[in-house]
Amino acid sequence: MKNMKFKWHFLLLITFISSFALEAQVKVAAIFSDNMVLQRHSKIPVWGWANANEKVTVQFHNQTKTTKADQTGKWIVRLDDEMAGGPYVLKIKGKNSIEIKNILVGEVWICSGQSNMEWTVGQADEAEKEIDMADFPQIRHVKIPKEINSFPASDIQKTAWEVCSPKTVADFTAIGYYYAKELNNKLKIPIGIINASWGGTNIETWISREGFELDSEFRDMIYSMPKIDIHSLLDAKMDAAKTRIEKIQNSKLNPEDVSFYKDLNFKDSNWSEIHQPGLWEEQQLGNFDGVIWLRKHFTLSEITENCIIEIPAIDDNDITFINGIKIGQTNGWDEKRMYKIPSGILKLGDNVITIRVVDNGGGGGIYGNAAALKIILNNKEIPLDGYWKFQVESIKNSINENDFPSLCFNSMIHPLIPFAFKGVLWYQGESNVSRAFQYRKTFPMLISDWRKKWKNDFPFYYVQLATYQTTGNSNEGCAWAEIREAQTKTLSVKNTGMVVTTDVGNPNDIHPTNKKTVAKRLASIAFTNLNNENMISNGPTFNSFEKKEKQLIVTFNSLGAGLVTTNEYGFVNGFEIAGENQVFYPAKAYIKENKVVVSNENVLNPIAVRFGWIGDASECNLFNVEGFPAVPFRSDEWKTITKEEKYKIDIIVN
Repeated sequence: MKNMKFKWHFLLLITFISSFALEAQVKVAAIFSDNMVLQRHSKIPVWGWANANEKVTVQFHNQTKTTKADQTGKWIVRLDDEMAGGPYVLKIKGKNSIEIKNILVGEVWICSGQSNMEWTVGQADEAEKEIDMADFPQIRHVKIPKEINSFPASDIQKTAWEVCSPKTVADFTAIGYYYAKELNNKLKIPIGIINASWGGTNIETWISREGFELDSEFRDMIYSMPKIDIHSLLDAKMDAAKTRIEKIQNSKLNPEDVSFYKDLNFKDSNWSEIHQPGLWEEQQLGNFDGVIWLRKHFTLSEITENCIIEIPAIDDNDITFINGIKIGQTNGWDEKRMYKIPSGILKLGDNVITIRVVDNGGGGGIYGNAAALKIILNNKEIPLDGYWKFQVESIKNSINENDFPSLCFNSMIHPLIPFAFKGVLWYQGESNVSRAFQYRKTFPMLISDWRKKWKNDFPFYYVQLATYQTTGNSNEGCAWAEIREAQTKTLSVKNTGMVVTTDVGNPNDIHPTNKKTVAKRLASIAFTNLNNENMISNGPTFNSFEKKEKQLIVTFNSLGAGLVTTNEYGFVNGFEIAGENQVFYPAKAYIKENKVVVSNENVLNPIAVRFGWIGDASECNLFNVEGFPAVPFRSDEWKTITKEEKYKIDIIVN
């Protein structure tokens, strides 16, 4: 027993000494690593942790700064302005020493948003060619690890800056990389890219709690969210989600045997309906992650060989059945499904397709081109778009990055404060389409929030959503057009810039792969503002119109060297006009004296004009001579379909 007691005391002593040794180690914030880029012409904050009141000395280039850790162990120094250059070494010394090597000084940009910003060089156009020639040692990239937190984190997870080379560039953000190439080529200085992006995220997760508290529209909502840890939030989420789902589908969320769901004769008459294709986050299911069964009946009057079912995409994974027989499965949220239906499965008369969908996060369900959701029987097609029966099997037992406000901000943005950088590139909005009207408020709110946190009105340049084949038009209403409008309106915020991408999108892919053109347009804005150059960096923007008999004469700003169209006969696509009945008709449009003349024989008294008011705006062909596409717009302020859709959190904490 004495020996055991001695061993126990010895272990305690060792643990105490080890803990003390760990506490004595000076640490620096994880954003600082070998190969990094620091911001030129700016005070350079360097910070970390040590023992309370411990003296810390920081050396960089020709500078030496000394400080003392506060009572919590936090320390910070602010290095003086530096010119572009390097490589340098950053030395940090307390009771121990840290050396960070191969540091350059130049321009640093934060790249943030959702999947189109996260999209890598390896996924973009001409990836293999670009990777092979990517020997640019002055371009550096760091990926902020994906993480969420209900409270502002003090630091990010461990990460590392990488020097651009053929070995590393494939995983760089494509837009960030091409943007860095443009800046590096023109400015001849190092460029650093901080990639803090996460596919499928909504804008609300990137705004701080204080940002919501400062806005009267969101104040009550954010005050209703308790300040509790992530585990307590999970419990509250599960309780609220179960109650909400059971109300939507009018049944308990405890299915006895889901294996029968695939069978032809299974009775699904009491199941609720949901439209497919269409992400269920944009429908009654709302912010849901988990497992759902979808069923769709169809009738056959004949049976042929070589039958195929096509599904544009399913977010995330599926197992697909026909009449109870499994015909295929795919893991991958952006993968097209094409399953051959073996002989003997299809029947004359009633048939059923059943899909078990697993959604792990972000969007969920069948999505993409409605015409691509079909069964092909030789030369005959059976469309499957429309309403499907659905039943929830289970709710994912985890906190999704979109479940509550501020989760991504807390873990991926807050720990970067007060790191010095030049500006922000932003590409996001797809996950906010259903709340497009409210995006007029939330997008400027995010910009203001980040600037307040850094106490700096840094440049904020962003990408307007690209062409995408979604439902809706001027007469039905179009959420995709409405969020583009919200993005355009955000240009009223000072020191912002927007690039239009209707001409470089892909109607059938929410992730267009031409990131190079997008980045070049962003760089054009940067060069214009950086040098205060009198140059055109954006496309024609709507100014006004005058009525002349049955025609409207539309004028534009940002004409550059003049208006042009890609149509060889001089006709401009994408314009619509309406009279007092608010019914829009496609307009005959042509350029005359750097104005656009629009008319339609069905509109005798036109009072409103629209351009590109549709998800798939790829046919719009109005540009200025400099090659920038015209900004989609509407002259009216008639009703929108997303005005009443508001961000909310449903949470009950006992």
